[in-house]
Amino acid sequence: MFQDPTSPDDSASSIEISIVCPVYHGELSINLLVERIIKSITPITSNFEILLINDGSPDHSWQKIQALIAKIPQVIGINLSRNFGQHAAISAGLSQAKGTWIVVMDCDLQDQPEEISRLYSKALEGFDIVLARRTFRKDSLLTILRSWCFYKVLSFLTDTKFDHTIANFGIYNRKVIKSLELLGDRVRFFPGFIQWVGFRSTSIIVEHSARAHGETSYTFSKLTGLAGNIILAFSDKPLRISIYTGLCISACSIVMGIWLLIKWYLGQTLILGWTSIMISLWFLSGLIITIIGISGLYIGRILEQTKMRPIFIISEIIRHDT
Repeated sequence: MFQDPTSPDDSASSIEISIVCPVYHGELSINLLVERIIKSITPITSNFEILLINDGSPDHSWQKIQALIAKIPQVIGINLSRNFGQHAAISAGLSQAKGTWIVVMDCDLQDQPEEISRLYSKALEGFDIVLARRTFRKDSLLTILRSWCFYKVLSFLTDTKFDHTIANFGIYNRKVIKSLELLGDRVRFFPGFIQWVGFRSTSIIVEHSARAHGETSYTFSKLTGLAGNIILAFSDKPLRISIYTGLCISACSIVMGIWLLIKWYLGQTLILGWTSIMISLWFLSGLIITIIGISGLYIGRILEQTKMRPIFIISEIIRHDT
């Protein structure tokens, strides 16, 4: 069924910390994840909740979540109607989180639950956002390189400084999360939104773990697609680059025209060959098609935005007492 993803009533909440975890291919790690979260957060507060969002995972993650809900009152399961992507799943979890402080973390145990207490302690010093900086990442060299390239390209094309050592893991004050609900972007990118809304933020270095099971679902093609969506949603720089490129080519053509006129005036005009004509034709045609394509992508994004489709659809929410 379709459920309106409205935010819970904050006034009735006594939850101190909510932990939001999007789940995809998490059946092998989810039990240990919850066990470690509870062990780590219980010394801080007894008023907490763990929201596990099944993002259309093709394995038995949802069955594992249901089993945990039956045993642990603090666990809440949110089942999306299909796979909407990690950042949409995070948005779904945030829409149901009731905590004064909200922790966002992955379910693969590379984000260590034991670091939550350090994030929380730092937040209590007066920060609204405390991000986890993974200075020493325990990923493959290829994964680190892909991540580095992704954030470098993203930073350049969005005119924003992104740090490849920082992802979703962090703790956020409720007012920060409430401000995210005001953003109507259909393309969701949680780190970008957090950076855009501002507030007083800092980061701490945390220990990063190696992936216990499976491999990252962010392949090169998926990262490329995500980067393209984010760039089109966050920036018009590709359009500006195409304009600058066109102006540069126009300037070069003017210089070339002047040079040809001088050669004609000096009687040194040469008969241009077929090769140079075809090279110019193919080059300029390709450039024109590329610029039209970039413009078309932006028009397509405008169309998607005007449709006002929901970012996610919640199929069901299960709690211990339901």
